[in-house]
Amino acid sequence: MARINRLPPGLANQIAAGEVVERPAAAVKELVENALDAGAVRVAVTLELGGKRLIRVEDDGEGMTPADAEVAVERHATSKIENLEDLAAIATLGFRGEALPSIASVSHLRLRTRIRGASSGVEVAVDGGEPARATVAGLPVGTTVEVRDLFYNVPARRKFLKSDGAEAGHVSRTLTQIALAYPGVGFRVRSGPRTLFDYPPVAAFADRFFQIYGDRPGLVEVRKEAAGMRLSGLAAALAADGPVRGPQHLFVNRRAVKDRTILHAVNEAYSAATIKPRSPEVHLFLELPHDRVDVNVHPTKAEVRFLEQSLVHKVVRRGLADALGQEAVPEVTLSAPRGAPPVEPRVHAIPGIVAGMGAASRWGPVTEVFRRREGETGRGGAVRDRPAGAEGASVPHPSTEAGVPWDLVRPEGAAGAVPDSSETPGAADSTGGGPAPLIPLGQFRDTFIIAVDNDGVVIIDQHVAHERILYEQVTDRLTRGSLESQRLLEPLLIALPDGARDALAAHAEDLVRLGFEVEPFGGDSVRVAAVPALMGRAECESAVRAMAEDLEGLDQGAVVGDAIGRIAASTACHAAVKANDRLTMEKMTWLLQELRRTAYSTVCPHGRPVLLRLTRQELEKRFERT
Repeated sequence: MARINRLPPGLANQIAAGEVVERPAAAVKELVENALDAGAVRVAVTLELGGKRLIRVEDDGEGMTPADAEVAVERHATSKIENLEDLAAIATLGFRGEALPSIASVSHLRLRTRIRGASSGVEVAVDGGEPARATVAGLPVGTTVEVRDLFYNVPARRKFLKSDGAEAGHVSRTLTQIALAYPGVGFRVRSGPRTLFDYPPVAAFADRFFQIYGDRPGLVEVRKEAAGMRLSGLAAALAADGPVRGPQHLFVNRRAVKDRTILHAVNEAYSAATIKPRSPEVHLFLELPHDRVDVNVHPTKAEVRFLEQSLVHKVVRRGLADALGQEAVPEVTLSAPRGAPPVEPRVHAIPGIVAGMGAASRWGPVTEVFRRREGETGRGGAVRDRPAGAEGASVPHPSTEAGVPWDLVRPEGAAGAVPDSSETPGAADSTGGGPAPLIPLGQFRDTFIIAVDNDGVVIIDQHVAHERILYEQVTDRLTRGSLESQRLLEPLLIALPDGARDALAAHAEDLVRLGFEVEPFGGDSVRVAAVPALMGRAECESAVRAMAEDLEGLDQGAVVGDAIGRIAASTACHAAVKANDRLTMEKMTWLLQELRRTAYSTVCPHGRPVLLRLTRQELEKRFERT
């Protein structure tokens, strides 16, 4: 017959300790959070064998009296809260009163502390949860906690620890995350003879971020205040030329958390701009009143609950959307080829420039616009003659009338086509009068639009720019209903694999919303009877095949919005102008006008960059005008 036994206090404490302290990094986190709650300005952590043999956390906080130090190692003893009402608005990192006794029950713990103004301090020793022993000691102001032989009395837990290096890495990542949230506190971590990092106190988050990660131009600043909440931090730019996955650090009132609501808002903000799968790098800080968030969810305090979950989601999503929509155009940095002599200042003949103008260098795409070429290879490899003075690109000559400033020059033959500055895309005007106009000069290889403004030269990929424009027009139209469709005079029959046909059949309703009418036609074929009005017949087959491939690659649990987004992206891609399409000046101007109206002008829906900027500063540097 089953019996219910009352567990001994020591065993109960060891079981409970497993919820709070699962590895050395968790013990370090709890001790460092106690130091921060005590007002520490400098925290030093020392590890041996990845924290298995020794963890030492030293701080210069306010310290404790001998009486408080003896009580601190008892379970559920804390100075952070006093009654049930205090749980409704917790403003400290710790509050449960479980960390020190939990650690002490599975290690040999020594707590040394002295409060400011006291003539001596106290050392409290606890071995494996046994009663504490206190002795008077001469100590500096602050607190030092030593944890030796973690889990020495819980072999079931100790055998699951990783290698010394892996455990030290967990500690380093945990403290790096805490250091991001507390730039005014200095952190030093040593593992054996090595110093893992040493970050002195700094004035602001930007300085601390630079200490940890260095210069990161691929991130955009996030700032949003709404509904009594403040969102700040950094996030990966849409057009960043880097990995699609990165660290994700989320903080709520400077507490590091793992929250599905915030992560979902992050993913939605990026998926609204591009269907490119990614787990973007973000470092986000959300501040809100303490009574609107519950941190008393889990012993590790890594989970929170929001009083207004949907509102938090909206603030985070809109804050990121604003930042991503206003991100700067990626800059092109010119450099001489490897092995070329460096550019010397105050020298008229710039070494390395002529050698750097070859097609293999980063100068090639820019300088070839202005260089003389005998002929140009077009579609099918045919050589097309350029008009005299075209210099390898279809560039109209700008007016050279004396006294006309460069930012007001209109390309010849397009006097009525260059739009007003309020209607054209561009960077901020240096005069402070709003966006400056991007003036199209012409095309390079009938693929890239070359434009200028007061801040430099901008190179636009005409296909992905038009794709971005059409994608946002399509998605905007879908919010109000369906796309306009046109029936084909002669239906199109397309042979597809089984998986592709099944994917199209499963999303038949979504295809109808976007103007496609696709149905099985027996065997391995489908019949396309209608397509969106913005698409020509020539692109129909490739568009349907691309959509089938995209839809077939979706996870089974993908939401309807993902499928519609992929169909919309394929539709826009195949309806957009192509590389090698020659554009008139009016069409180029229209593209630049419409691109400015898009919410995300730096990437196409598939994640490819739309435009690059060659800044005036870079040009002046290369021509020694700085």
